[in-house]
Amino acid sequence: MSFSDQLKKEFTTFTLVLIAVAIVLNIAVGQLVSLLKLPIFLDSIGTILVGVLAGPWAGGLTGLLTNLIWGVISSPVAAAFAPVAMVIGITAGLCARYGLFKTWWLAILSGIIITVFNAVSAVPIRLYMFGGITGSGADFVTAYMLALGKDLFGSVVITVFTSNLLDKVVTALIVWGVVKALPGRTTARFPQAESVASR
Repeated sequence: MSFSDQLKKEFTTFTLVLIAVAIVLNIAVGQLVSLLKLPIFLDSIGTILVGVLAGPWAGGLTGLLTNLIWGVISSPVAAAFAPVAMVIGITAGLCARYGLFKTWWLAILSGIIITVFNAVSAVPIRLYMFGGITGSGADFVTAYMLALGKDLFGSVVITVFTSNLLDKVVTALIVWGVVKALPGRTTARFPQAESVASR
């Protein structure tokens, strides 16, 4: 299948509707978690859901648009992490394509894989654009590691990996649960339905 055929397959009418809903979900939940200063983010539930059901490019676009829109309406920091959100959606879509969302324990493995790619893309942005501190609840971990004598790079790497490990594993499990709970006739409307949850 050519790349253009793949894009046509992923971006159906149902996928576009799901992307719109997912963007609102990402921003609403992410904003709530940010206000509560929780040490996780939960702002990529919609992105991973789209990636799992519709495919990697739809998931990547959802993440990218989420953070760009979020950056315009309330949080410029979110816009800076738009490439990271795109990586999350693409990685989730590829995990689902290779059957890594069929069971709860495979969903946990997907969360770990997403965390690794998230960290690789997020650490340079957090370090060089924000000096390691972004104003999120995860900054507590950075401050704690600095207080223990770690250097800034090591503190940021540990912060990004640990805070995102919990966040992405929890998010992947939530998405797995949502997909499992959806009626089969609903998931069947999305292009990646066959490679998602075993029923």
